[in-house]
Amino acid sequence: MKLNNINTTKSIELYIPNLNSEVRLPFFDVGISAGFPSPADDFIELSIDLNKELIKHQYTTYFARVKGHSMKNVGINDGDLLIIDKSLEPQNNKIAVCQIDGEFTVKRIKIEKDIIWLIAENEDYQPIKVTPENNFVIWGIVIHCIKTF
Repeated sequence: MKLNNINTTKSIELYIPNLNSEVRLPFFDVGISAGFPSPADDFIELSIDLNKELIKHQYTTYFARVKGHSMKNVGINDGDLLIIDKSLEPQNNKIAVCQIDGEFTVKRIKIEKDIIWLIAENEDYQPIKVTPENNFVIWGIVIHCIKTF
């Protein structure tokens, strides 16, 4: 899967996927033990297309590379690649990519009556109350986080 950069800010890099080709990779459907290893002599090697596995709505999905540490307590770290679907309805407690007053951010959205809060998952960051004076857009809901170790 190739990514085409559409916007870069100090807090996030945005990309759209280029889905013109399949990305088929070996897939071992045996269940990977997180405890004691188990023999996998009789496994079946399959293949998996990451485009089909990770992208459910091709025309409303895009990627963003995280810059910063405000979401570290939910495992979203600096440099992680987020997959975002803008066709999903924003709901309370979902993690979303938002634009507030021209700046992009990834935060958990809290909806209380007519008030939207953007909540960081790091105690070093204060919640952001969205007011009518803010220029605010929810760009989409985070559906996957791809990490590099």
